[in-house]
Amino acid sequence: MAAQTVLVTGASGYIAAHVVKAFLKKGYNVRGTVRSEKTAEEVHKTHSKYAEQLSVAIVPDMAAANAFDEAVKGVDGIIHTASPFILNATDFEKELMQPAIRGTTSILEAAQKYNPAVSRIVVTSSFASVLDPTQGQRPGYVYKEADWNPITVEQANSNPVMAYLASKTFAERAVFDYVDANKPNFTVATLCPPMVYGPIAHSVADVKSLNTSSGDINRLIDGSEKSVPDTSFHAFADVRDLAEAHVLAFEKPEAAGQRYLIANSAYSYQQICDIIREKFPEQSELTPKGDTGAPLPPAYRLDTTKAATELGLKFRPLQETIVDMVNSLLKLHH
Repeated sequence: MAAQTVLVTGASGYIAAHVVKAFLKKGYNVRGTVRSEKTAEEVHKTHSKYAEQLSVAIVPDMAAANAFDEAVKGVDGIIHTASPFILNATDFEKELMQPAIRGTTSILEAAQKYNPAVSRIVVTSSFASVLDPTQGQRPGYVYKEADWNPITVEQANSNPVMAYLASKTFAERAVFDYVDANKPNFTVATLCPPMVYGPIAHSVADVKSLNTSSGDINRLIDGSEKSVPDTSFHAFADVRDLAEAHVLAFEKPEAAGQRYLIANSAYSYQQICDIIREKFPEQSELTPKGDTGAPLPPAYRLDTTKAATELGLKFRPLQETIVDMVNSLLKLHH
């Protein structure tokens, strides 16, 4: 039997690079979408070990009409990771809503119209579409897959963070609404990770061009933070575990029509700083000390039983994630 081919959108991204690698390692052929020839070269370079299994399709603007019509032809499945993670947008509609919602629905439309062979589409959503941002820390509350962010369009337009949370929520809703309304041949599964950390696998020119979550940890090793920041999301996912979750959600029949919370554990920036100071003593001048060993603040938790039991996912501990991530960030510093 010939190897299956999966399309991975936004293949040059932080999460997508690990997703591409996870599929290539399992013997799949991967077609990645990128915005330009230059990015296409970077993606080929990142995965040079699997040159025979990897091809690239250029999609300059995923919110454009018919953006994915060509890219979806001849593939067996689609992994849609491309969606903006921007917490400081100014034009919410143009920077967040349109690419997130239109980008998602246009790939579903293209698959239904041009490729009846697509069996499963896995969409990278976010804990942003599960969390109720009006409830704050919510100590004692346990979020499950049945929870949806109740954000309204009016609230979405109130500030950049709310706009980001809304873009993920509306885009994920659009996936399930599309399937309900159009009854395509394919089934869908969505994955909802919180903050995503772990080593960098994609091509990054320098520290200035880091993605949001890598920049989030980089500030704890480069001396720019003098004190331990407040923790804004109370759970993280390791990017490698999340990549593995995409493969499993694509392969497992029981993932059809499901959404999964993908989270390794709760964490705090204090714990991250403790790990960095302990494991990288040479960085300790640059990493804020704070209150070493302080317990986690009382806050909501995420129930990841479903991903563990249905997908068979195992999660790495925070220390492994942070050590591997810091090692990859330090390479960029030199």
